[in-house]
Amino acid sequence: MFYFIGLGLGDAKDITVKGLEIIQKCNRVYLEAYTSILTVGKDKLEEYYGRELILADRDMVEQEADDILKGANVNDVAFLVVGDPFGATTHSDLVLRAVNAGIPYRVIHNASILNAVGCCGLQLYNFGETVSIVFWTDTWRPESFYDKIKKNRNMGMHTLCLLALLTMTFGSLFLFRGRKIYEPPRYMTVCQAAEQLLEIVQNRRERGEELAITEETICVGLARVGAEDQAIYTGTLRQLVSCDLGAPLHSMIVAGHLHPLEVEMLRLSAAPEALQDLQMTDSSTYIS
Repeated sequence: MFYFIGLGLGDAKDITVKGLEIIQKCNRVYLEAYTSILTVGKDKLEEYYGRELILADRDMVEQEADDILKGANVNDVAFLVVGDPFGATTHSDLVLRAVNAGIPYRVIHNASILNAVGCCGLQLYNFGETVSIVFWTDTWRPESFYDKIKKNRNMGMHTLCLLALLTMTFGSLFLFRGRKIYEPPRYMTVCQAAEQLLEIVQNRRERGEELAITEETICVGLARVGAEDQAIYTGTLRQLVSCDLGAPLHSMIVAGHLHPLEVEMLRLSAAPEALQDLQMTDSSTYIS
C-alpha cells in the first residue's frame, strides 16, 4: 500500500493516531519538503515518529516519482505532507502514477490552512478561490492574483492568500555552469504581501479602473496557524503593511461581505486602530 499522510500544521504531535501507526509499520517513509513547513525540523519528526525519514524535495517528487512508488505494491510506503495531502495539487500526480502502476493507495487526512483559517472567525463557506502571492522581482511583477481577489469580492466572498515560500528544496534555484545553485530560504510576510497589493491598487487607480479593494479594505493576517504561538491580526490593508507577526508561515485574507457574527469574531483580533473600521459599515465591504 502507498499511503499519503497529512501531518497537520503545528509540530510533530499534530499527526493523527492512525497516521502515526501507519508510519511506524512502513518499510520506507518520505517527507515532502517543499510545499510547506512545520514549526519543527526533520530531526524532531524522526524522534517522535521513531522512524528515519527520507527527504523528498521538488526534484525527487517531480522527476523521481517512480522511485518513490517502487515496491509499494508488495510493501508499505508512506509519503508525508505538511497539512493535508491534497492541500497542494502536485500530489495528485503521485496518486495517478500509483493507479497507473496498479499500486493501491490510501489517504490519511489532517488539518490544512484551507480549513484551519476559520480560526480568525470568518466562515469557511464564505470563501472564494484561494490565491497565491509570489515574490516580485525587478523584471517580474505579476498582478493576476489581484484579478482573482476582485472576482471573489464581486461575489462578496473572502479570499485566502497563500504567501510565497522559498525553501532550499522549494525551487528557489538557478543554473550556473550546469550546476543547480539554491538561493537562501525566504518566506513572504503579511507586511510584504500587503505592500504588493497596495502597489497594485495604486496601479489600477492610475489606469482609471474600478477598484476591487482599497487601502481601507478589511484584511486579516495570520501566522503559524495551528502552533501554540499562532498570531492573528485584523486591520485595514494599509494597517497590515506595518504589522509584525513574527516567524513563518504567514497567510493573509482579504475580506468580502461580512456577516455580523464575523464582524464580532474579527473584533477579537483587531488592532485598536482597526476597531473603528469594523464599527463603520461600508456598503462595499460589509452586510448588515
